[in-house]
Amino acid sequence: ICLAEGECELFKFSLMPKEKRFAVLFEQSAHNAVKIAQQLKDMICSWENVQERLGIITDLEHEGDAITHQIIAQLHRSFITPFDREDIALLAHSLDEVTDFIHSSADMMILYKVEQATSRAKELADIIVQSVTEVEKAVSEIRDSIDRDSLLKRCMEINRLENEGDSIYRAALAELFSDSKDTVHLIKWREIYEHMETAIDRCEDVANVLE
Repeated sequence: ICLAEGECELFKFSLMPKEKRFAVLFEQSAHNAVKIAQQLKDMICSWENVQERLGIITDLEHEGDAITHQIIAQLHRSFITPFDREDIALLAHSLDEVTDFIHSSADMMILYKVEQATSRAKELADIIVQSVTEVEKAVSEIRDSIDRDSLLKRCMEINRLENEGDSIYRAALAELFSDSKDTVHLIKWREIYEHMETAIDRCEDVANVLE
């Protein structure tokens, strides 16, 4: 900017918006995923008051939907965004799917009148909690200046947990098909295991977006 003839001064400015609305909403979404994952684990491990716990899980899933809607609404209102609009929408969608599949896992157990949880279901529930906890930590890395190395380490850990979840899932199916003589029992648990494993996969989707 020229103040007078022959005198010019340079001003630095940034196109990055100062408000942290997107980061705050992403953190809320990830934290909500941790809460719903812990509720699923508690329900499976104790197998008490399952209807009440399903109600809590359903409410948390609705909260996740509401946060996702806020992110998309904010995206439509924002002319300048902290990173690519497509990545914002994809990250919001991936986080939402984590809670959706956790909810559907719990819902299926009640719908199918499961009498008690299997040991493999408990293992998968534990991996889900570990995965969403790492997702929450990874999402918190994008609030301010991004520590690339730290963020990538979080993503690598999520990928490792996804591989561990895959191994448990395959072992669960192998045991199910070799041990179960009840076809209805087999069908029920095959679908439940599939939804639990998909919840872990969706955590890896979040990591891939952040990566």
